[in-house]
Amino acid sequence: MEAFESRFEKVHALTTAIRANRDNLVDVAVQDTGFTYRECNIEVDGILSDLQDFETMAQTFALRQPVCESGQAVALVLPYNGSAWLNTAIVSIYMVGNPVRVKFASRDSGISRLTESLYRPIFGDTIRFDYSDGRTFLQKAMTDPATPAICLFGSDDYAGQYLDAIKAHGKKFVFEGPGKDPFIVLPGADTEAAARELAYSKYIYAGQTCTAPERVYLHRTIYDDFLELFLDFSRAVKVGDPSDPATEMGPLTSTKAVEAIKDQLNDAVQRGAQIALGGRIEGNLVYPTVVINAHHDMLGMQDETFGPVTFISAFDETEEALHLAQDSRYGLRVSIYGDETAADFAEKLTGEPYCHRVTEITYGRFGTAGVNQPQSEIWVSAFVSKPVGGYGLSGWIWETVENEFIIKQGPKLLSLETSYPKE
Repeated sequence: MEAFESRFEKVHALTTAIRANRDNLVDVAVQDTGFTYRECNIEVDGILSDLQDFETMAQTFALRQPVCESGQAVALVLPYNGSAWLNTAIVSIYMVGNPVRVKFASRDSGISRLTESLYRPIFGDTIRFDYSDGRTFLQKAMTDPATPAICLFGSDDYAGQYLDAIKAHGKKFVFEGPGKDPFIVLPGADTEAAARELAYSKYIYAGQTCTAPERVYLHRTIYDDFLELFLDFSRAVKVGDPSDPATEMGPLTSTKAVEAIKDQLNDAVQRGAQIALGGRIEGNLVYPTVVINAHHDMLGMQDETFGPVTFISAFDETEEALHLAQDSRYGLRVSIYGDETAADFAEKLTGEPYCHRVTEITYGRFGTAGVNQPQSEIWVSAFVSKPVGGYGLSGWIWETVENEFIIKQGPKLLSLETSYPKE
């Protein structure tokens, strides 16, 4: 196994390489993903900070040993909704001593090729990139004895089909999945701060993040004021060419997501909701859209939207908001704005601080909560020193321990889940 100090030196070299290739990374990301020049710059800044933050985990990593033995490697399947931040997942697994076999999303071939060109001179064959299709890559990883663990970012439907294979081959399977995150505004909240945060976290990346708020619950006493503010912030979003530095939101990457949004909007209107803003779709460009009078039998309140569409509902009692938030098959993250009672409310919704064994998939709990705090602050060091993940179908770990198949849920670090404490 490569020496611990050597791994840190190579991550430092990667940081230098990313900084030197910053402009090229941003340009390729804009071209490949359709994310804006502004967003891709933010992402590069974030990964440069995160790579430095791995230093804070030095003492923890020094006490770990990799899940891989000689000749083995962890298989990592990355999502399409990112570019620079994906380095965090790769480095997390590598830093505890594992070789990594990386599969980018097919549409990210430009990002993958550029990333590989930065990695190969530093890491050699320890981190290798695969260009087969995702299904072929996963099927090989499932059956290959040289792959003890698989980490997958994707949809719960896709991940769920591998249960039998994971059981049969005794693999460890770490899954990071979708969100349908609630955004709850209680009495006593700073409505302007809450509305501004909702607009920012909803429209950055055009809503194409698993932690983008999608279900919004407003206490009736602040409903009108909040809605007016949020609509104003939504109207102000500059939509346009992703390569224009002034553009704040561009088109969606996935045509499948666009079609799902059309279905959700049609369903909402047919069931009595109103489109208070937007609803306009041109190709893959979905303009900021706000749906009011939404309720839980609508597709838009149950299925992941993954776009710049917000479904809003009012509530009268705090307990009602609690039950509405829990009424979902996803449990990634919840945002709460309110008075001093907001923290108690969050405690009722969140699970344990780190992933733990469960008897079955657990619903009605969330991996993390933000209380009167912007998501941009909460996301700092995520996947590095701050565990990420959730309950329900938002993520899980499958593994066989002492011939017993187990399930774990809750926030997790890929570094810790691909390593063991040293004996």
